Amino acid sequence: MKPDLTELWKQFCVDDNVKAFEGFYYAMFNKLVKFCVYYTANQEAAEEIVSEIFVKCWNNRKNLSSVERPVTYVFVAVKNQSLKHNKKHGAVHMVEIDSAEEHHFADLSSDPSTIVERKELQQQLDRAIDTLPMQARVVFRLIKEGGLKYKEVAELMNISHRTVQTHLFRSIAKLREVLKPRGVPPAKDSNQMSDKLMNIIMFTAILKFIYIFYETCRQFKL
Repeated sequence: MKPDLTELWKQFCVDDNVKAFEGFYYAMFNKLVKFCVYYTANQEAAEEIVSEIFVKCWNNRKNLSSVERPVTYVFVAVKNQSLKHNKKHGAVHMVEIDSAEEHHFADLSSDPSTIVERKELQQQLDRAIDTLPMQARVVFRLIKEGGLKYKEVAELMNISHRTVQTHLFRSIAKLREVLKPRGVPPAKDSNQMSDKLMNIIMFTAILKFIYIFYETCRQFKL
C-alpha cells in the first residue's frame, strides 16, 4: 500500500514527526532526482538539489503546514532550483527521462518464467514510451510513475490542463500503434504478451477518462 504523502507532510510539518518526514523522503527522493536530471543532465547535481530541497522543507516545516498539494510543491521546488542551477552554471539541459532499468512490475510470483515475462513486458513498454515526443513522454511518466494529477502536471510544466490530456491520450494511441503486431502473424506467446500490454494501456486510459469526467462534472457543478 502506498503511503498517504499528504498525511505524512502534515505529520512532520505540524507534529515534527521525524519518521513521517523520512517516509515522505524515501517515497519521493528517487522520483525527484530523476525529474531533476531532466533539467540538469547531471546525476550528482540532481541529488544535491533534491537533498537541499528536503533540508529546506524540514527547516521551514512550520511555514509549510498549509501546503495542500505537497507532491506538486516539491516537484515545483526542484524544477525552480534546477533552473537556478542551470542559470548559475550558464547552461540549460533537457534530457530524456529514462527508467528502463528501474520501473518494473511487482513480482507477485516467484515462478522464474513469470518474472522473466514481466520484465520483458516492462522492457517492451519502456521502449515504446521512448518513441514518444519529449513533452508527451514527460507527461506520461509524471502521471504514470510520479502519481501526479492532470492539474499538477499542468502547473509543473507550465502547460494547460487540456494540453496534458492531449499528450496523454496521444501517447496511449501511439503506444497502441507501436505495440501492435505487424507483418507476419506472431507466435502464440507474442500474441499473449501484446494482449497484456494492450490491457495495461487500456486500463490506464479508462482510469484517466473517469478522472476527466469527474473533473468536468466538478467544474460545471453537475
